Amino acid sequence: MAIAHRLRFVHATVAWGLGAVLILTLLEALSYELLFVTTLIGFLVITELTAPFSISPAWRRRLLYVIVLGLAVFGYIVVRRILEILPPGVIG
Repeated sequence: MAIAHRLRFVHATVAWGLGAVLILTLLEALSYELLFVTTLIGFLVITELTAPFSISPAWRRRLLYVIVLGLAVFGYIVVRRILEILPPGVIG
């Protein structure tokens, strides 16, 4: 039973990622940053939608490390984009 839930989670995550690639390609907006952000959003949504009500299996608790790493990379992308937008000389 636990393996079925894990496989459902993996299949949903892969389907979301492939859907993101397809949609970004159709919109001619495919970039590593946009793909990462849309995949991260999908990963977080799928994680919440498939969360069990009572006991959390060990594999679900290990997802926290992936989430923290993903949010750190997302923060880096946001800071880099903000620094690109700011005029020169504002910082430093």
